[in-house]
Amino acid sequence: MIIEILPTHRETRRGRVGRRPEDVSLDIYVDGDACPVKDEVYRVAGRYGLKVFVVSNAAILVPQRPTIERVVVKGGLDVADDWIAERIEAGDIAITADIPLADRCLRKGASVIGPRGIAFTEETIGDALATRELLDTLRQSGMIGTGPPPFAPKDRSRFLSKLDETIQAIRRRSKKS
Repeated sequence: MIIEILPTHRETRRGRVGRRPEDVSLDIYVDGDACPVKDEVYRVAGRYGLKVFVVSNAAILVPQRPTIERVVVKGGLDVADDWIAERIEAGDIAITADIPLADRCLRKGASVIGPRGIAFTEETIGDALATRELLDTLRQSGMIGTGPPPFAPKDRSRFLSKLDETIQAIRRRSKKS
C-alpha cells in the first residue's frame, strides 16, 4: 500500500487493522529512507501484532501486510521526520539514527532506538546532540572525514534484543496503568 501524505495530514489512532487490544497504544515508526533494520522491525512487530509505519521521502518496498503501512511524504529534507514527530505518542517506538528526530520523539514520551541497537533516552540525548554538533563542525572544517563504522551483524543482533526488550517494557508499564 502506497500512501502519499501531505505534511498537514492528520490521522486518528482508532480503527487500525490487525491490532490486539493489549497493543492499542503501541505503534512503531520507522525513519525508513536509510534504515538497515527494517526487516528485523517487520519480524518483531509481526510476532507481537504491532502496527508499523515506514516513513520515507521515496517509495520503498515493504511487505504486503495490513499491519505495515508505507508512508511516502513529499517535500523537503525533514518532512518525513516531521510526519513521525507529529504523530508519535507516549508508548510508541521510533526507529531512527537521526538524533534531532530522536529528541523530538523522546519529548513526546516515545521510546527511541537507533539501528545499531542503542536506545536514546532523556539522560543520553543531550550528549548525543552535543556530539553530533561537534562532529558536524569538525567535518565542515575538514578535520575529520570519516563516517560511522560499517553496519555489522552484532549491530543487527543488538538491535533485535533492544527492540524486543523495549516492547516488553512498554507492555509491562501499560499493564500496570
